[in-house]
Amino acid sequence: MDTRRHFLKGVVAGGAAITSAAVAPPACARETHSRPAEALGLLYDATLCIGCKACVAACKEANNNPPEFSTEDRLWDTPLDTSGYTFNIIKMYRNGTMQTKDAEVNGFAFMKTSCMHCADPSCVSACPVSAMTKDPATGIVAYDPGACVGCRYCVVACPFGIPKYQYDSPTGKIGKCELCRHRYADGHYSACAEVCPTGATLYGRSADLLLEAKRRIALKPGSVTRYPRGKIGGPDQSYEGPVGNYLQHVYGEKEFGGTQVLKLSAVTFAKVGMPDLPPKSSAATSETLQHSLYGGLVMPVVVLGALSFIAKRNVHDEDDESGTDKDKGEK
Repeated sequence: MDTRRHFLKGVVAGGAAITSAAVAPPACARETHSRPAEALGLLYDATLCIGCKACVAACKEANNNPPEFSTEDRLWDTPLDTSGYTFNIIKMYRNGTMQTKDAEVNGFAFMKTSCMHCADPSCVSACPVSAMTKDPATGIVAYDPGACVGCRYCVVACPFGIPKYQYDSPTGKIGKCELCRHRYADGHYSACAEVCPTGATLYGRSADLLLEAKRRIALKPGSVTRYPRGKIGGPDQSYEGPVGNYLQHVYGEKEFGGTQVLKLSAVTFAKVGMPDLPPKSSAATSETLQHSLYGGLVMPVVVLGALSFIAKRNVHDEDDESGTDKDKGEK
């Protein structure tokens, strides 16, 4: 019993000592990555959203995704959240009598939920096989099912809870918005923005979308302005409408290192389901530690070597003790 206890203590102490001596992770994390200059994205303006969910239906059609039912009649596609088969959904904030749109008290509001296409995405950093990648030009966070091993690290890593696994599929894979990148060759863009009747979802370069968002929040509530629809820089589908009582905050400008999907709202973002995140991405810290500890398999090799050495030494000592006891017994 004493020998076994000494062995375990030796393993822990020896492994820790050799590992700490051989591999010392740097004290400082890398800098948070920024959006590419030509990054593509969306601007969602909750004050313009009417909750029609045309974007939800268009997304399903564009990605050939099946309906999901949440009612007993099973007549309509009624997903309650994003999933492996629902990449975009409109959620609703409710309070009190719900008399006034975009009011926090006795009001209601809408919020779009889909991939934010982070400037420094945790899902890409966490993926061990590069099934999740970020396009260096467009910044789109894309998924390659052929490379995926189903570990679901991306599901855990995302602070927005976006990547979802298709558990009911024999060849299960991850489902998430990829800004309809498969439609670009045909001259199309994100289906949700193409069909939105009010321009609540707008497609374009993230830099242009940020300028448009800041233009809106600088306007006087109740005044009239012109709202573009569809795609910034595309055919003119703009119309005039009243300015909402915006929060002075463009969600996604700085959150988690910045995102390529930006959002405007008149209701506090936390109340409409958006997480309160720091300006630094978690990938900037975790990736540094991962690469320091596991780069070149240094840490696993060192630990394995330490454990093997200690185990061999202790087993040898036990054999000697057994042999001595046996000799004593024979005598």
